[in-house]
Amino acid sequence: MCARRFLLMVFVLILLAVAAAFAIFQFGGSVLIKQATPKGHFEAAKAGGAPDYRSDESWLTRPGVDWPDDPTQWKPAGAPLPSSGGRPAAVFYLHPTTYFDKDRWNAPLRDGGNYTDGRTRLFLQSQASAFGDVGEVWAPRYRQAAYGAFLLKSEDATKALDFAYADVKAAFDEFLRDIPKDRPIILAGHSQGALHLSRLLTERGPQLKSRLVAAYVVGWPLSVTADLPKMGLSACTRPDERACVLSWQSYREPANPEFLLDAWEGTKGPTGIKRERKDLLCVNPLTGTKDGVAADAQAGTLVPSADFSTATLANGLTARCDKGLLIVEGELPGLGSFVLPGNNYHAYDYALFWGAIRADAERRVGAWQR
Repeated sequence: MCARRFLLMVFVLILLAVAAAFAIFQFGGSVLIKQATPKGHFEAAKAGGAPDYRSDESWLTRPGVDWPDDPTQWKPAGAPLPSSGGRPAAVFYLHPTTYFDKDRWNAPLRDGGNYTDGRTRLFLQSQASAFGDVGEVWAPRYRQAAYGAFLLKSEDATKALDFAYADVKAAFDEFLRDIPKDRPIILAGHSQGALHLSRLLTERGPQLKSRLVAAYVVGWPLSVTADLPKMGLSACTRPDERACVLSWQSYREPANPEFLLDAWEGTKGPTGIKRERKDLLCVNPLTGTKDGVAADAQAGTLVPSADFSTATLANGLTARCDKGLLIVEGELPGLGSFVLPGNNYHAYDYALFWGAIRADAERRVGAWQR
């Protein structure tokens, strides 16, 4: 995919998010819920047949196949050369929600309409590419839950999310069968992908700990006390630590996370403990630690040009963890004004820190090798 098409798709996707956010701001969540709720009740058959992860057709990308224009190997203009040679890690990446239709609760594996496949490829290019220099990327197609499933607490929504997770788990089993048993692993996801990744870590984390470089569970809230203990993992506290979890929610001041956290707070984690805001996990991708100190960053923020024809890297961003949120500070490059209510930079969770994530992964792979 050429840079122009990639950046135009970024623009369109953000506009969709902004339209939804405007509806929340102007009319309240009830309007958005009504407009986004899939029609009828959950029916597994509507999502089509189950993926066969032994087949290349069930993957967006995986090693050993000559993929045309592999998006995970894309680099923005000005990206430095990797500091280490080779790609020793195996990366399992789960994309966020890219299905916004209402005709069913779960998307089919192939484009179900409104450019779902194109949006999905966009996220491989803008997110998974941060890991492309340190590992080979496996990114499964999965019958993702529709956007509306995240706005409701209903039996249909639960079934849709469980259905999507069943695909993720099957893909991960094939991923483990496909790689050497001593190869280091990086797990990464965003939004819906991060939700499924957190569940996967709850079930498999303790067994994977000796092989895990790090887990990037981004754009989905995690509780230090209600979620992490069942994963058998802790939050990253050093930039060279391995077998730990990084998670953040990007905001600018004045930050208002109420819409997100009101629904999350009070839910039970896998430990049986209720989630509380004071336990919201934040690991600063600029420092690789949980500290709340703003860090001067030569991070490399992914920035589109004015005419959306190219992408470059900009430096100078700072950020700090504050009450579980990652507060972005300093002079932001020209990302545009497409930000969710409450100064929520969810759409930019990876783009803001693309270079920092890349460098963080390199450090942790090096630590694992040593």
